[in-house]
Amino acid sequence: MTQPDLFSGRPVAADAAEVLEKFRASGGRPFHTYPVREVRELYERGCASNGLSGDALSSVSDFTVDDFQTRVYDPRVSSGPTPVVLFFHGGGWVMGSLSTHDGLCRRLAALTGLPVVAVDYRLAPEHPYPAAIEDSRTALDWLFTPGGVHGLDVTEAVLVGDSAGGQLAAVLAIENAGMADPLPVAAQVLIYPMVDLTMSSPSYARVTEGFPLVAETIAWFADLYLPGAVDRAAPDISPALASLPARLPPAFVITVDNDPLLDEGAGYAAALARAGAEVRYQHLPGYAHGLLTSAGRIGRGAQMVEEIAAFICNSRLESAPA
Repeated sequence: MTQPDLFSGRPVAADAAEVLEKFRASGGRPFHTYPVREVRELYERGCASNGLSGDALSSVSDFTVDDFQTRVYDPRVSSGPTPVVLFFHGGGWVMGSLSTHDGLCRRLAALTGLPVVAVDYRLAPEHPYPAAIEDSRTALDWLFTPGGVHGLDVTEAVLVGDSAGGQLAAVLAIENAGMADPLPVAAQVLIYPMVDLTMSSPSYARVTEGFPLVAETIAWFADLYLPGAVDRAAPDISPALASLPARLPPAFVITVDNDPLLDEGAGYAAALARAGAEVRYQHLPGYAHGLLTSAGRIGRGAQMVEEIAAFICNSRLESAPA
């Protein structure tokens, strides 16, 4: 059930109204109006306040991989061959960390019964493109390294990411599917993904105020992440504009209504389907970008985590297109 929002004119779901009102009561300033250091601190506090509580797991271990960190959430009581969820956090390549998405990763591990490996890739502007995608590629290779220090015997991976993390997951899925000898990637989950950095879709003009993430925020993120001379239509920047290979893994694409990224996410789901991928697409009217990092306060967010976990559990390589 949604109701019209007097500030923005956009529909807002009843269970999302409290979080939105709290944001506006604190000043209602979108992310791009703060200095980088301050916006990171605000994002950390917001995710801690609104996110899922920390589910208890058998083990949680941190590892250093080259110049970045990973965290392995393992709910199992015994080891053995296993699928693994490889998770990339959102935050516009500028903010976000292992902490901001800790509750979400714990919940995914608890619900699926599978290890979840979170990637704390380097952030811009200190580490601009291609740092984030290079770290993500390294993390995927590291995951499948036999006898790796992570201690996992990985049979296949499901790539999961929200927002900028969805972009990283989408790029890896495309690149891996195009390899002569691809790694066993069973599926991809793209949560309100940022997949077209030309920022040309109509939804940018619809969401310009009243929410933490608006069109100007996306432009700010992109300017911090991408050096001026970079082609923003490049395949590892805008996967929605890439030439999609055959044998892409099944995808679950989620979009929300009050989000500048809505149209590009919906368009990418359609492009995946046209390329022959098995696609589940779900659009959530009345909700805003950041739903899953507010899932401790918004019931629909917690439900979506359960639906994502069910999709992961049902994803196996046998279901990939022939």
